[in-house]
Amino acid sequence: MIAVPSRHRSLTLLGIVLTIQVLLLAVQIRRERQVRLIRVWAVELLSPIQRAGAWSIDLVKGGWGGYVALHHTRQQNLELQQEVDQLRLQNQQLQGRAAEADRLAHLLGFRQAHAEVPMLGAQVIGASPDPGSHILYLDRGSRDGVRRDMGVITPDGVVGKILAAYPDTSQVLVLNDKDSGVGALLANTRTQGPVKGTGEPLLEMEYVSSDEKITVGEAVLTSGQDRIFPKDLPVGNVVQAQPDAHSPFMMIRVRPAAQLDQLEEVLILLTRQDFNLSTGDQTPVPAAVAPSVGAPAAASGSGEAPATAPQ
Repeated sequence: MIAVPSRHRSLTLLGIVLTIQVLLLAVQIRRERQVRLIRVWAVELLSPIQRAGAWSIDLVKGGWGGYVALHHTRQQNLELQQEVDQLRLQNQQLQGRAAEADRLAHLLGFRQAHAEVPMLGAQVIGASPDPGSHILYLDRGSRDGVRRDMGVITPDGVVGKILAAYPDTSQVLVLNDKDSGVGALLANTRTQGPVKGTGEPLLEMEYVSSDEKITVGEAVLTSGQDRIFPKDLPVGNVVQAQPDAHSPFMMIRVRPAAQLDQLEEVLILLTRQDFNLSTGDQTPVPAAVAPSVGAPAAASGSGEAPATAPQ
């Protein structure tokens, strides 16, 4: 036990006696509703401790509940993000199919509007990896009647010519390749001059006299003199025309009529038969019938193999 100095023993004893008496009085004294004073003191003394304990417990429960809820929320966010990504992918696929249906409908309309010309639908399945070469690969070959130097077009205009034909595939030398060209003429004056590829998006029209009056936007058409394309198919439009200071000819830049960098489906001309352009552009047809783009024309009589539309 703790040793208490002798001079303080009396005070200590007195304090203990007074405390005992106060406690006895507190037990005996009753307040309102017969509640003993000792109980009131005990409640008052323990209430702060209970409140602190309850607050601590609530804080811990709230933190744990928040952690659990946050964990579930994070999981839900991940699931929702995955669902959004899937919906975006599906939306892109649907947009791609809609665009394909529009292209096939456009191709079919052109095919039906010129049913007298034997044509074969083909899908672009590849391109040359060489950036300086503009060569495409088609899913049609010699078994489908494709031969070298056949013309390749879209409803918008000239694409190029068949460079090589294999049993099931073929190569197309695109119009903007440096080694490509087409016999052409100016729509307004019917002045002829070859159009050459430059390896760039724009083409060049050569050997047109500087005395010719050429307007920007003038159409350039096939002349039929190259023995590949029939006459008057769209080649492009003039975007620049100016005299060449070093020659008696004009410097003419032509923008291709066909979207040469966005080709997915094309038409192969199986003969050089001229188009009946008096009928004008094809009328739009429902996309639902687009899969029959490559079917042979009933009036062609060419004996070509049936060509289904690219899938």
